[in-house]
Amino acid sequence: MYSRDTSAKLFQEAQTLFPGGVHSPVRAFKSVDGPPLFIKKGDGPFIWDEDGNKYIDFCCSWGPLILGHNNDNVRNAIKRTVERGTSFGAPSRLGNYIGKLILDNHAYIDKIRFVSSGTEAVMSAIRLARGFTGKSKVVKFEGCYHGHVDSLLVKAGSGLATFGVSTSAGIPQSFIEDTLICPLDDLETLEKILESHNDEIACVIIEPIPANNGLLIQTSEYLKDLRDLCTKFGVLLIFDEVISGFRVGFQGAAGFYDIQPDLITFGKIIGGGMPVGAYGGRKDIMACVAPEGNVYQAGTLSANPISLCAGIAALEELLKDGFYKVLDEKSKSFVESLENHIQNLELNMHIQRIGSIFWFAFAKETIRRSDQIPEESSEIFRKMYSYLLNNGVYLGPSSYEVGFVSAAQTTETLAKAGEIIKKAITHSHS
Repeated sequence: MYSRDTSAKLFQEAQTLFPGGVHSPVRAFKSVDGPPLFIKKGDGPFIWDEDGNKYIDFCCSWGPLILGHNNDNVRNAIKRTVERGTSFGAPSRLGNYIGKLILDNHAYIDKIRFVSSGTEAVMSAIRLARGFTGKSKVVKFEGCYHGHVDSLLVKAGSGLATFGVSTSAGIPQSFIEDTLICPLDDLETLEKILESHNDEIACVIIEPIPANNGLLIQTSEYLKDLRDLCTKFGVLLIFDEVISGFRVGFQGAAGFYDIQPDLITFGKIIGGGMPVGAYGGRKDIMACVAPEGNVYQAGTLSANPISLCAGIAALEELLKDGFYKVLDEKSKSFVESLENHIQNLELNMHIQRIGSIFWFAFAKETIRRSDQIPEESSEIFRKMYSYLLNNGVYLGPSSYEVGFVSAAQTTETLAKAGEIIKKAITHSHS
């Protein structure tokens, strides 16, 4: 049994300082047992908490650490750059370099603008879509998360093809009324929405690989038909690739499915895990962004040298021959071993995977919509998670969170983690 006494004391103190003791809600461990871990350090595929416990990490700072923790190239790039300063609020050569690095190797965007987070990227892309089209309404999908943007913190109301209801206090009703909700994996409903509100809809936004409410992998046919519908009705299509971008391939889901969205949003993976985001897209749409156009967006820390140098070091690793092939094969072998264990026990669960992203689905059928997730999933995961933490494996602390395999994982660490996870799966169903 791993002791969490130091983490418990730190969490008790934190609750007197911060709302709920954390700076992002899921970190509070509300869905699992015990106090949250306070992490002291990370290296390669491992993290250590303040009690000295060592864990094989599949959270990877919620995805961006595709190279693992404390990568040598990323760390050394930050050290070299920080010696020259941390932030200037002005252009730098690094911005040109990483911009060219991305655009030369990503066929689905013509221009890119850096911001400081994935939420900011989505907020800016939505504003840009509205400014470009002159329309105000946005269509989002139930089960997709796009950061804490006011108009997108909305879930379906009594009818799915309708205006939604807020999932947070503090969001004016007028914001909600500009957001239309559609279920995933349902083209018929989407077409009805586009037909009914065509002259009002600026854009449709989707996680092409939904990974914030389980891993709700959509079919290639569905996503291509979605693109066709947006084209038919003259509505912009935004791919939110804050998680999938540069994770399932350098060109993300757009490249994976060979689908051309109008705008794409990106997150921290393009900063090697440092605070950064970006949005990019068609040249004519991006021309509307100030100072070239009249859609305003700004940020003092946008394209700061520390984030960009880390991003350059990370992206250059991702561009090496075979990087994604090796990572995919490693992830496939790891998940298949777990799947064999599940099938041998004839359990009512399976693992959904795409590239190096995986998710424990507590049902035998493929899950493509959030309303298909069984109610008992949280309780089964809670038992499973408790076993994992007490035996040295770390995942995001919620049954809705996905896991990530990093390039720092070796055959040995994956095999060791796999044996622990198999025992946790058996334990959770006993």
